[in-house]
Amino acid sequence: MITITGKTIAEKIFSAHSGTDARAGDIVIADVDFVMGQDGTSPLAIRALENMGVDSVFDPSKVAVVMDHSSPSPIEGVSALHTMMREFGKKTGVTVYDIGEGVCHQIIPERGHVVPGDLMVGCDSHTCTYGAVNVFSTGVGSTDGAAAMAAGKLWFKVPDTMKVTYTGALNPGVFSKDLILYLAGKIGVDGATYMALEFHGPVIDALSVEARMTISNMAIEVGAKSGLMVADEKTIEWFKGRGEKTPDPQSPDADAVYADSIEIDASQIGPQIAKPHAVDNVSPIEEVEGTPIAQGVLGTCTNGRLEDFAIAAQILEGRKVHPDVRFIVAPSSRQVYLDAIEAGYIQTLTRAGAAVVTPGCGPCVGTHNGVPSDGENVISTANRNFKGRMGNSNAFIYLGSPATVAASVIEAKITDPRKYFE
Repeated sequence: MITITGKTIAEKIFSAHSGTDARAGDIVIADVDFVMGQDGTSPLAIRALENMGVDSVFDPSKVAVVMDHSSPSPIEGVSALHTMMREFGKKTGVTVYDIGEGVCHQIIPERGHVVPGDLMVGCDSHTCTYGAVNVFSTGVGSTDGAAAMAAGKLWFKVPDTMKVTYTGALNPGVFSKDLILYLAGKIGVDGATYMALEFHGPVIDALSVEARMTISNMAIEVGAKSGLMVADEKTIEWFKGRGEKTPDPQSPDADAVYADSIEIDASQIGPQIAKPHAVDNVSPIEEVEGTPIAQGVLGTCTNGRLEDFAIAAQILEGRKVHPDVRFIVAPSSRQVYLDAIEAGYIQTLTRAGAAVVTPGCGPCVGTHNGVPSDGENVISTANRNFKGRMGNSNAFIYLGSPATVAASVIEAKITDPRKYFE
């Protein structure tokens, strides 16, 4: 007897884009709604297209290349790659986001290139970010990205899905970054390998779209292909005025089959810290509180959005960054930068002693904008703390929320931010 069960969000999106009854484990050829590359990966994709003998893309309006990892260019070699991307844009008509526009994972949804129900691929591992707005988005290699640019479709293995439900409510001083760090510590960096994560529960429902993006962004840090959420009224409202595409939201069926299911009581979670040199090396902040720091970083595709700046500005209002600490702030996009100026957050952070750099990936990848010195400890809102991640393998990177970073740069040591919310 064959039992037909309901589908997860991932299975529904793949079914819609492949024209098949797609189930976990199936291999499908699926149409993609958008393809993206950044300045570390786009040149490889461009060369792959040349090697294929392809001189155009399937639809220029559905392809973008973004200069964000090394923006502005720090060396002549990168400048040559940027020139290649600009020329590719002129030749094919694809959208080119030049230096200063911001991080690809902020720009793509911000500009309405993807909407709920879409399937997209990006030549960057943190493409999973858009799962927060109900897009099955996943990172691929540059050659696969080139194939998608040329054909408008790609092969996929439909992933199993792990359901993660956050119950309870967040306590003051605890944020979405703490939720995803806690999950990483709980299941490990390979805890969801080649799976889709589906995030549910009243805590997720209560979060802003920006805060949800922080969680989906780090799905890859536990091995997942995507970090999906249901598109609710907040999601649909967020997309109003962002392009002309019509959302086609997908929700899981009540009888959807999950490979695993986890429930986490958010009310029991305090600020979390990922310690060097692994994202799953997580502990409550009490275990590392007082660790001296030389640098703090607010920004990246994880926590460089307006809400993150608001949180940091709330703490730093009327206060100063410790004289022994550098505080680097990188808006995730030009629009976020402008909005943060209008709201007064940039002025507050700058008066406190922050150094605001060009919208983009900035110090996160270690190409420029704040490479730490040997032996220095850094507290960052980024998503990775691998050895050498910020450009120096002899430095030590701790990950925390924007609140934790803001509190820590005041005291020159890892500091529990909850006292600023009492």
